[in-house]
Amino acid sequence: MDALSPGCLPPEAPLAMPVQSLAHAPPRPPAPPRPPGTLLARLLVLGGALVLTAAATAEISRVLGLARWTFTGVALTALFAALFVWLALSVTSALAGLPALLRHRPKAPPPLPRTRTALLMPLYNEDIARIAPALAAMRAALHAAQATPWFDLFLLSDSTNPAAREAEQAAFRLLRPAPGPALFHRHRPANTGRKAGNIAEWVGRFGAAYDQFLILDADSLMEPETLLHLVAEMDRSPRTALLQTLPLLSGGETLFARLQQFAGQAYGPLIAAGLAAWHGAEGNYWGHNALIRTRAFAQSCGLPELPGRKPFGGHILSHDFVEAALLRRAGWAVRMLPLLPGSHEAGPPTLPDMAVRDRRWCQGNLQHAVVLPARGLHWLSRLHMATGIAAYASAPLWLASLLLGIAVALQARFLRPDYFPTTHTLFPQWPVVDPERALFMFLATLAVLLAPKLLALAALIATGQARGFGGPARLLASAALEIVLSALLAPITMLTQAAQFVQVLRGADAGWNAQNRAGAALAWAQAIRFAAPHVVLGLLLLALALAVAPLLAAWMAPVLAGLILAPALVALSSSAEAGARLRRRGLLLTPTEHAPSALLRAAAAPPPFCLHAPPPPDRSLPHARAADHPWHPLPLPHPGRARPASPAGPPAGQPRPAPARGDPHDRPTPGDHTLGA
Repeated sequence: MDALSPGCLPPEAPLAMPVQSLAHAPPRPPAPPRPPGTLLARLLVLGGALVLTAAATAEISRVLGLARWTFTGVALTALFAALFVWLALSVTSALAGLPALLRHRPKAPPPLPRTRTALLMPLYNEDIARIAPALAAMRAALHAAQATPWFDLFLLSDSTNPAAREAEQAAFRLLRPAPGPALFHRHRPANTGRKAGNIAEWVGRFGAAYDQFLILDADSLMEPETLLHLVAEMDRSPRTALLQTLPLLSGGETLFARLQQFAGQAYGPLIAAGLAAWHGAEGNYWGHNALIRTRAFAQSCGLPELPGRKPFGGHILSHDFVEAALLRRAGWAVRMLPLLPGSHEAGPPTLPDMAVRDRRWCQGNLQHAVVLPARGLHWLSRLHMATGIAAYASAPLWLASLLLGIAVALQARFLRPDYFPTTHTLFPQWPVVDPERALFMFLATLAVLLAPKLLALAALIATGQARGFGGPARLLASAALEIVLSALLAPITMLTQAAQFVQVLRGADAGWNAQNRAGAALAWAQAIRFAAPHVVLGLLLLALALAVAPLLAAWMAPVLAGLILAPALVALSSSAEAGARLRRRGLLLTPTEHAPSALLRAAAAPPPFCLHAPPPPDRSLPHARAADHPWHPLPLPHPGRARPASPAGPPAGQPRPAPARGDPHDRPTPGDHTLGA
């Protein structure tokens, strides 16, 4: 059922979207064209990562000496290898992307399209007042680019809050008369299948009228030139079904958000260029800011329900990886355009907000373990899903390696060694750990961890792009600050994700909750409540390390400091004032702030109307109705009167609005890995 009058939707153009089988593979189609150099890049990236991992594992085995043959030694070596391989892969992938980054030149202006595109924005109890300026800005920009006839924009509401639905309708009525692509609104009373079901319902009703569609998150913003380049590339590539852009984080105010967006804009393009180099036509999909060929999607991406109970059974949560795999299984290319600018999104404002998002992503990625054995998938599609699983498995593995390392040290400190075991030996066995090799391995691992960031910084300076970050000196100072703060925040994320991993394995379902997109400083009580387990673990590890030797505690100082100082770090990183101070000093500055585009400026300006949102009705009252608390569209004040706060937030020192809640299904992008430093 549609919430508004029939004029709010175009004529229906049904397109069948059959459910795909994971147990039976369709006939193998011809492989799509592979970009030049893909096979060589795969050999260098994957082969190089395996060689680095083998060398590092052999060296850590020598560090342990004869202890490597004990149970704890074998387990510690295996954990090291399982964690190091992903660090090695990030280095070799960054090296593969470096030539493209150094050779990159701006594209010529794109032509006007020859085909029609639908822009789809799924909504789930969003604060439409924060979204409306971006919608108005995108429509106006497309109109100015003379692309109005080729694009339509759909607001696809799954909102369950009556007040949110009323606000969407009010915003729709106020936005629709403005010049630009046609604007449509549809509300789905039963949100079956969550976001994937929302898109599938649109494809089934309207898909035949559009050659391609692009999904926008509630915090997405895309330049008209970017959209036109995507459509032109799709027209030139008839065997391509999906073109993924690199959405860059922007608009962050809190220190945590600014750390993420600096990392995303500084390191993200190199990481994405490396992925594109060896993924080739077997790329991945991150759920938004990607252009998709409608008929290919309809024919290939009808998602089945997985057998069993939640959290592993039921609807596929992280549907984007699976949809990319099914498109490639059907013979379509899935490609990334990593250096195409003008694709924007926002990140979580605080660490607890990221933890809420990560809980959903953790469940969605672990659910892919059920999809991995599906018949007919390309091996790279399986690798994408395995990588997603490993990203969350790495947290408990890292925690286990820390605990096991302390156990090995305690064993060496307090247990009497057996110099002459029952096996026949000519000489005593000395359980000695080589300290010089241990120091070398520490420095080598640190170099591998930082290498992608250092390569990205070097490329930015070499190509002159450091100007957008305030110049080379401020770029390097910002990077040093980001590395230090991320190193302190990483142990907090480790413990949080390890607990989430265990929750999923125990059968706990994350549900479908809305996402907080508005930054608000956390009170100390909130930060302590969130970080109390981290402090307890940090103090326990400190006590164990001191029981072995003060040197071990010093060796573990970054991890221990991050855990013990977790409440202070969580509270400080949630502060918009801390972010503003650094910005005034030119630190963590990004190109989208240094020289924002006309679209970004328009999206940050006050909208042509204001939506006032009082608190939702009290459901405990017997006669409370949604109509008792409507969201009222109000005109902006006349010049000379007080203006409302911009969508970016009120002036410093003023109370901030209540947190917005949004779509739980947006995905991480390359560069959205600040806390893994």
